[in-house]
This record gives sequence, structure tokens and C-alpha cells, in this order.
Amino acid sequence: MSVVEKTETEAGRDFIRDIVAGDLAAGRHKSVVTRFPPEPNGYLHIGHAKSICLNFGIAQEFGGRCNLRFDDTNPTKEEQEYIDAIQADVRWLGFDWGNGLYYASDYFERLYGWAQDLIRASSAYVDDQSQDEMRAARGTLTEPGKNSPFRDRSIEENLDLFGRMRAGEFPNGARVLRAKIDMASGNINLRDPVLYRILHASHPRTGTQWTIYPSYDFAHGQSDAIEGVTHSICTLEFEDHRPLYDWFIESLSVPSRPHQYEFARLNLTYTVLSKRALNGLVRGGHVSGWDDPRMPTLAGLRRRGVPPEALRDFIKRIGVAKANSLVDLGVLEFSIREHLNKTAQRRMAVLRPLKVVIENYPEGKSEELEAVNHPDDASAGTRPVRFAREIFIERDDFMETPVKKFFRLSPGTEVRLRYAFFITCREVVKNAAGEVTELRCTYDPATRGGNAPDGRKVKATIHWVSAADSVPAEVRLYNPLFSKPEPDVANFATELNPKSLEVLADARLEPVLAGGNSPEPVQFERQGYFARDPDSKPGRLVFNRTVGLRDTWAKVSASG
Repeated sequence: MSVVEKTETEAGRDFIRDIVAGDLAAGRHKSVVTRFPPEPNGYLHIGHAKSICLNFGIAQEFGGRCNLRFDDTNPTKEEQEYIDAIQADVRWLGFDWGNGLYYASDYFERLYGWAQDLIRASSAYVDDQSQDEMRAARGTLTEPGKNSPFRDRSIEENLDLFGRMRAGEFPNGARVLRAKIDMASGNINLRDPVLYRILHASHPRTGTQWTIYPSYDFAHGQSDAIEGVTHSICTLEFEDHRPLYDWFIESLSVPSRPHQYEFARLNLTYTVLSKRALNGLVRGGHVSGWDDPRMPTLAGLRRRGVPPEALRDFIKRIGVAKANSLVDLGVLEFSIREHLNKTAQRRMAVLRPLKVVIENYPEGKSEELEAVNHPDDASAGTRPVRFAREIFIERDDFMETPVKKFFRLSPGTEVRLRYAFFITCREVVKNAAGEVTELRCTYDPATRGGNAPDGRKVKATIHWVSAADSVPAEVRLYNPLFSKPEPDVANFATELNPKSLEVLADARLEPVLAGGNSPEPVQFERQGYFARDPDSKPGRLVFNRTVGLRDTWAKVSASG
């Protein structure tokens, strides 16, 4: 069923799992059937990941099955690209639906027949009102709606008109099929909801076979019933739709009686999870595409280097609740760091290079030093790094006039080069504009490997790369896409963070990173976790920062 280990999917008890366990214990169901039912009108985002983990996880934990069903009832917004991307995302997250791949469009003929049954039972009618007229007659939360003037059409007339709607005789918007429930209901969803609309549009799977399409509310529950779903799990915004879900199930001769349960959707700081807003970001050119690493889509997170295991751990940490809440982005970053700290191999990379010349190191000489691939995993082995007279260090690791608590390189100070030697800064070289362009240092040959035989200590260890052997790269640093913790979805474009992407075009990396084409994240020592971007080409490496490391000095300098 799934590549996820059972120990990872056991997310502890929650009210949904308690319901499932209770139903099985009471014999209300012999086995569990859940479903993940995305609409193929966009890419999946991290909010969908919560639903995926819950539905597939419950099915796995209780020995049942979880279907993947595309609720493809709106051909004007659906594309095969989205269908393919959704399947890829579910598999990447670690789940497999086996033989349980379905589409609501598989059931269009049955749904049409059930709609006819509602007409025959005087529970549905064809309405000729315009959308504006229906909206005006719908009423408000405090005022009842008004019956349509077409509500009492005869069964024969309704069947005739509905058949002609299907035959394509009428233009878009000319008529709709509505359920006949209660225009005075306190639940607006029960005020004669629309079941079918006329839509002359080609469907990705059925082509031009249909000119009417069922509403989501009408198709969803009946699809659940056809598939034998026992627990139809959805987010809280569908709670008010549950009476309508139940009304359809009770009013039709469906093959099973699923029940709907609601849980709190995921809300994440500095993030929007509205499909409309995400579409706006892509179509408005605010991001490079659905897989832009700043996007909360699963495609974007994957491109950024977020491991699926970390995402599953995050979903497990936040749990399943009945009330909506806002989760701090730091919780997601913590899960990513926790996983990558254990799995990512270490490499050295200088993102903002500052040249250092070791004046007492012989010209033309170089030597190999040994660097560990993972400090906590001896089985990861070691790799050679080449040291020479000219190296690059991080520009932020030097300060000409050091402030309090700055222990890195400055004139006259001695620091340790990771895996290499102690060096001391002797001279600062500047250009005509007064900018530091080069440091002149000396090294202590006796400290090879980074330890002094006389026992003297230094207060800082900095990373470096050889000037001659390192490879150039573009490194992309990502920050939250929005400037506010709770972005206004309606005005998302005005709250974009102008510093959400920083491109460093002149980074220098260990040459070992040029080999292969693995998307697996690595830790750039003292910098964070990074993953190779698909934009990488021979001779031009591109790396994305997945998540940074906590930097004590950065906190000190930021606090003043």
C-alpha cells in the first residue's frame, strides 16, 4: 500500500482515529475505506498534505484502503497537467492508491440518472432564473429565501427540460437544475442548491460528450457512496455542507451510506493556501511557476529540497484537531532541520567569497586534507578537500573593526580553518572605493587538521574552499513569500515580501558537488541545507536553500 514505515504513520490518537476505531469495534464497518478527492484545477499544497497523510494514514493503520479520486466536475478549470502533478505529489509524499484510482467523471451517467430520480420524486426542478436573480432570492443568514417562480413545474416538464439541457439545446447560464429542499432553511446550503449547470466546454476525459456538469456538492457524496467510502473526511469549511451531503444520500438509492467528518485545515504563518491566490501568484508572474521554491505547493517544497519524511513528521507534530488554528512556520522548519541533520552529508560552500592569500604557504603547492561527510555517522565516510595558498572564506566571517562578541577573523586574530590549519590575518587589501577585496594571512603548519600541538585554543572555526579547485555556482536563498504572518488573501499581491528571493551568482563550492546530479539535500557547513535545482546545467550549478541553520552571531547582530 505505502512506502511509509508504519512507525512513521502512527500519529497518536485523535478524534478521527477514535471514531474509526469505535466504528470498527462496534461492527458498524467491517473495513475502512477513505479517499483523497482533489479537484484537478491546480497543484497540491501543504494543506493537502495534511489531508493526504490523514486519509492514507488511517487506511493504512486500520488495514483498509484509500482511494485517489479526482472530483473533475468543472472542465473550464481542469487540466491533465494538474492530474499528472497530483499523482506525482501523492507518490512523492509516500503513498500509493493501488487499484483505487477514480474520477467523478466515471460516474456522470449514474449521477445524471440520480438527478432524474430526484425530479421524479418532486425533489428537483429546472430553474430559468439568472445567477443574479437566484442570488437575490437566496436570502441572508437572518432572512429566508424566496421560492423560484419555476419551482412548481411539473415532473414531465422538468424531465423534458433536463433532457434538453443534456442535449445541448440551451446556452450557458440559460437554465440550472436545483434540488427542492427548503428556501427558509437556516442553513443556506439547503436553500434549493444547484445540482447541474449548462457548460459547453470540453472535458479532459469525456471531451464534448456532456454539456451539463454536476455541482461538487451533488457529485461528491454520491461518488463516496459508489466507492463504498466509510469515512468521508474533509476540512471544517464543509461542516455546513454536511446536512446537504446527508440529504442527497438519504434521498437517493445509493449503494452505501458514507458519513462525513470534518477536521481543522492547516493554516501556516507567512503563507497563503487559497487556490485562487496561488493561481494569482502564478498567473500574475509573482513567482516562476507552481514549483517555485517559495510556493507552499508540494512541487515547490520538493524543488526546494524538503524531504517527504520531514513533511510527514510536520503533519504528525501538528496533529488533527476540531478547531482551526495558525501554525508557526518555524514548526515546519524544525521538522525539516531535524530530518536533514540526520541524513544530509556535509560539504563546504562559500556563498559570498572573500579571497585569502596564505603568504607563508609555498606557491604552487597544494595538499589534500580529510573531511568527514557526517559528524554523527562514521559509516558516511570521509572525502578529500584540497588546500592551497589561495582560498575563499565567507565575507561575513571577516570584520576589520570587530564589535563585541565577534570572534571570527579580524586583523591580528587567529581562527581555525575547518579540517585545515590555524590562520592569522596580517593585512587587509582594499580597492579604490575602500572595499575589502583580499586578506593577507599566515598559517601555522603545526596545526594541520585543525589542532594545535601546544594546546592553544581559538574562539572560532570558519569554513573555506580552495580558490583553484572550487567550482562556481548560483545559490538561491529563499525567505517567506509574504511580509506578514497572516497575509490578506484578498490583497495578497500587496503583501509580498520583496526579499523573498536573494540570488548569489558568485558562490564557490567544493568540487565534489559538481559531480553527479543528485537532488538529495546536503548541508553547506555553517550555512544551512541546500538542494540542487533542476536549472543546473553542466558548468553552471544552481542550488536552492532548503532551510537555514540557527546562527548565534546572526541573532546577536540582529539584536544590536
